[in-house]
Amino acid sequence: MLASGGIASAQDATPAKPAANQEVQQVVVTSTGTRGSNRTVIDTPVPVDVLAASELTKTAQASLDKALAFRVPSFNTVQTPVNDATSLLDPYEIRNMGPSRSLILINGKRKNASSLVYTQTSPGRGESGADISAIPQDAIKRIEVLRDGASAQYGSDAISGVVNIILKDNPEGTSITGRTGVTHEGDGKMQSVSINHGLALGDQGFVNLTFEASKNGLASRSGIVSARGEAATFGDGPATFEADLAKVNAFLAKKPDAGNINGSPDTRATKFLVNSRYNISADTNIYANAAYIDKKIDSYANYRTPYWRPTDYGLLHAAGTPYLGYVPGFLGALKDYNATIGTKFDIDGWASDISLTIGGNEQKYTVTNSVNRGMEDAYLAAVAANKTPLPPHGQTRFDAGGSKFTHTVWNADFSKELSKGVNAYFGTEIRSEKYTLIAGEEASYLYSGADSYAGNTPENSFSSTRSNYGVYGGSMFDVTDALVLDATARYEKYSDFGNAVIGKLSAKYKIDDQLTLRSSLSSGFRAPSLHQIYTQKAQYSFSGGTIQVSGLASNVSKEAAALGVPKLKAEKSTSFTLGLGYKPSKDTSMTLDYYNISLKDRIILGKEIKPSGDATAELDKILKAANIVSLSFFANALDSQTSGIDYVFNHRNMQLGDGKLHFNWSGNYSLQNERDGAVNNPAAIAKAGQSVLDITQEALMFTSRPKFKSIIGFDYDIGDFNLSLNNTVFGPTKFRNADLDQNLAVVFKTKTVSDFSINYQINKSLTLAFAVNNMFNVTPSWKLEAAGDKAKGQAILDSKTLDYTGRTPAQIQSDNITFDQRYSMVTYDGSHFSQLGRMYNLSLNYRF
Repeated sequence: MLASGGIASAQDATPAKPAANQEVQQVVVTSTGTRGSNRTVIDTPVPVDVLAASELTKTAQASLDKALAFRVPSFNTVQTPVNDATSLLDPYEIRNMGPSRSLILINGKRKNASSLVYTQTSPGRGESGADISAIPQDAIKRIEVLRDGASAQYGSDAISGVVNIILKDNPEGTSITGRTGVTHEGDGKMQSVSINHGLALGDQGFVNLTFEASKNGLASRSGIVSARGEAATFGDGPATFEADLAKVNAFLAKKPDAGNINGSPDTRATKFLVNSRYNISADTNIYANAAYIDKKIDSYANYRTPYWRPTDYGLLHAAGTPYLGYVPGFLGALKDYNATIGTKFDIDGWASDISLTIGGNEQKYTVTNSVNRGMEDAYLAAVAANKTPLPPHGQTRFDAGGSKFTHTVWNADFSKELSKGVNAYFGTEIRSEKYTLIAGEEASYLYSGADSYAGNTPENSFSSTRSNYGVYGGSMFDVTDALVLDATARYEKYSDFGNAVIGKLSAKYKIDDQLTLRSSLSSGFRAPSLHQIYTQKAQYSFSGGTIQVSGLASNVSKEAAALGVPKLKAEKSTSFTLGLGYKPSKDTSMTLDYYNISLKDRIILGKEIKPSGDATAELDKILKAANIVSLSFFANALDSQTSGIDYVFNHRNMQLGDGKLHFNWSGNYSLQNERDGAVNNPAAIAKAGQSVLDITQEALMFTSRPKFKSIIGFDYDIGDFNLSLNNTVFGPTKFRNADLDQNLAVVFKTKTVSDFSINYQINKSLTLAFAVNNMFNVTPSWKLEAAGDKAKGQAILDSKTLDYTGRTPAQIQSDNITFDQRYSMVTYDGSHFSQLGRMYNLSLNYRF
């Protein structure tokens, strides 16, 4: 399945037989992780996993990020149950470092970032990542995952690793694949059709085209709501509790889940990709690729119950019918594109590659079935006062604006074998970026804005740009037949914050024909994104039964300046890896790699800073002047330390009956993932006795990632059948939720998700595949445990004392973090695997 310094599997996704039936290629040429001459995977001084396209399709996952999560142990993605725009693009990461520190390449060229910055309380908060789900899986030849810092080779963002998506290049043949699926509860229905077509350009080149259209239906896993919790959250206290409880029970009798819809949104996507190359001569060619996705999602905010929102102003329910509240809808529209054109040629023995890449991501949001309560109140007040003209009212659909990010990248790369065993390389990259916040219509942000999601205001909506250039150079040379060294240095300069000089040294030592030792030491950097410098928004969030308006101040705002928030600077990292590769036979390989990443000046989106209570304090004056209850901002607030172990074991071609069995076992174990030293707070914040980092934010960055993850897979080939069983073990994670007592933590238990698939080669042109994802219907589960002052925490868990609502202290805490059990399975912060349970998938592939 995976290859890391050993066996690699890189067959095309549409062979005449399933890829597992074929002899594994012992040599896969890859340049991921080095700028020098291409090396085979077993020759690389750094760990590179090569994932065959067939392994992606066998996961039966709907998107590329989810497929990678079930095939690459160090790659994780988080599914959030309800977080507005996050529904368009789930956070993902390599080695627990956040989405912005993993660089995504397409055929070796930088993929554009998403315009979305995660601002809600979810893993990945304050960061952005590229939309890899935009690439249709049937356009992919293989995936190369570099598990090592690579800023010296590729520039910013490659601190934790690189995912290089290699596109199909077959010049002939057509493949049509239809897929359908459904959950065990009959919802979440999936349908898709994909067409891949190769076209030869004479004997000189090819054009490979892929089109995919898909639809994933809505699936909801909302829990049964706690009536006593609801009465406490929305009621007026002990004196009215029984009356409040009666109102709640009357509603829950009709809607036990309080009308909530959370789980997986309705998603529709159309994807197109083209990859091509034309050989002008023996050593000169031109190449191009382009991809485009149009994605739309329909999701929902929390249902506004009649005891939460006592009226809809007569706008959302039919006259004469009982008022039962309303559920605001959130519509997201995403467009993402990238394109590269370039040429490769030879100049006096120098292999040269010059290219131009463009890319962009645009997201727009619409709120439906909702009201602007402030606007309606103003209208009623005007009517009562007989004012004319009357202000506008009656709107239930709102254009909330959105965001857009684009970049243009020029690359020039050169390499040459100067002599036997000595290879030199150098190059440059020039990149320009533009980030735009798009204003919503006035009704979406006026007063408190559209109920559930306020639109962007004009004063917070503008464009920002920057440019940078980088140069690098290095050499790879064989010191002896056993020892290979690769050294790289890079200089990068940005127009808006400064420059960076970094380097990397990696080595491979072949002890004997079976055992290889490898290591790397590198410095890296990540430039603050334009999103982090310029994002500014009024953020509406739910806490304790109320909606609160907090401000996200940009790093260049007057509020940030008044608080003494420093201008953002680049994060800097030092990475060290040490690994062993063992290959006792052509069918067996093992690798073990230790990594250690030290990150300085880590950029975070801090917690909401609230008034100190002293009206004369500078902090309180700033918040009052901005008319907000709290303020958050981006800052280089801390250092962090991350270390762990990756392991990969493959054993293939074991004879079992009339077939052959292949076994693989790979995993990641986190030894350390934590803050290093004190938090760097601005003076005004520290003086008020507050911090930009609280236990919730710290948990989101560090302990909310699986402590370990292991993938154990079996493939069995017999005749025209391939049977696959894949078991993914998700280790424990720990949250410190915002509404949870500080002396408690939420621990998600270790779970194993088992996937089974069977592929039947009906004839040389037709393949039928059936898969059961999560065949044992495993869903996330959690428990509360003592943390902080553990004696106090344990006392809460042990107490059987009932408060006026009839709940124990532990039940109260449970209701707090699940919004009264609406999110009973995953709390409010999400899970590392699906909450939908078992999924059945069927596909039919026809090749001609």
